[in-house]
Amino acid sequence: MAPSIHLSPAARSLFDEPLAIAVQGLGPQQPVTLRTSLRDETGELFQAWARYQAGDDGELDLSRCPALPGGSFSGLEPMGLLWALQPQKPFWYMVKKDTQRPFLLQLEVFDGHGDSPGQLLAQAQHERVFLRDGVRRVPVREGRIRATLFLPPGEDPFPGIIDIHGLGGGLLEHRASLLANHGFATLALAYYQYEDLPQKPTELHLEYFEEAVNYMLQHPQVKGPGVGVLGYSKGADLSLAMAAFLKNITAVASLNGSVAITCIPLRYRDKTIPCLPHNEEKIKVIDSNILDYSDIALDAFQAPGNQSLIPLEKAEAQLLFIVGQDDHVLKSEYYATEVCKLLQAQGKKNFQILSYPGTGHCIDPPYFPLYPIGHHPVFHKRALLGGELMAYSKAQVHAWPQIQAFFNKYL
Repeated sequence: MAPSIHLSPAARSLFDEPLAIAVQGLGPQQPVTLRTSLRDETGELFQAWARYQAGDDGELDLSRCPALPGGSFSGLEPMGLLWALQPQKPFWYMVKKDTQRPFLLQLEVFDGHGDSPGQLLAQAQHERVFLRDGVRRVPVREGRIRATLFLPPGEDPFPGIIDIHGLGGGLLEHRASLLANHGFATLALAYYQYEDLPQKPTELHLEYFEEAVNYMLQHPQVKGPGVGVLGYSKGADLSLAMAAFLKNITAVASLNGSVAITCIPLRYRDKTIPCLPHNEEKIKVIDSNILDYSDIALDAFQAPGNQSLIPLEKAEAQLLFIVGQDDHVLKSEYYATEVCKLLQAQGKKNFQILSYPGTGHCIDPPYFPLYPIGHHPVFHKRALLGGELMAYSKAQVHAWPQIQAFFNKYL
């Protein structure tokens, strides 16, 4: 019997769901190397590989067989060939803009454990999709709003979530599309550098985000009376400001965000919240072209007369802070801990923190590759984001269902 790769699900699976991998038809105890490859939308190649040994029956099931030392990972890691994917081009983030097209995953089995691949024994292809059958993608150009709404299958009203990304502009849909597969009507909201939105805003207006809340609540397939907001980085401080100032925000999940306004001042009606000052003299040089910005922002809790802190004591929403302990962009764990102490001192109980060791600034849905060094959107230099491969992958797999459970509970 020739060796063959068996996958479950067989032909296609959601990008954020596990994939069972097994190889049959090998020789007893045969040493083999497994390799996965995937090209993103820009054509950049991501790969992972691992060394294995077949069982006495010539079968290799990654849920039962540990990877041997010498590959991208070792130990019993059934999804290692997915979470360990790394770009061949240094410092590259996996780009996913067209959520209607799947990623194509290539799997190959080679004979032996050599430094260069041995004979190719078997290969397979598998689609990793972002939209479950029946999920609808609806472009939104309503008033000032520039967004994409993802609606789960069926005609029921669904819990509504607004998804807000960090600095860098544009419209990113990968997280919103995946959330819709799990039963949420999710609005991926752009707020600058997209279509006719401002290219380089000198201030952001909370009324724009309020318009998005009202759009969701008037939609026949969004279940009220309130909505949830999921914000990452700059999107997280915007989400928390929405909870502090706007009505009908029921639950906010903050992914590695500040609790003060950062980088761009925020205006609401006649009030402007200035952004947190920073001191560029505190930039650390890691090597000739990688910088660490983690210490440059003034401490929002210590700076005298600081006006940039978001008045979260006004928020009636439930708050979930998800933080990476190795975040080198913001002191997100410190901020979450300090603001929760303040809320607790005022008798509030509407908060929880999920804190992940070995996890940097990026916390994507499961199986997105580690992105420890990236382009800083403000200083336009290469920046240390933080994170360690295995810890980061485990944080993503743990945090993603926690986010869904949080929104299911409160929406």
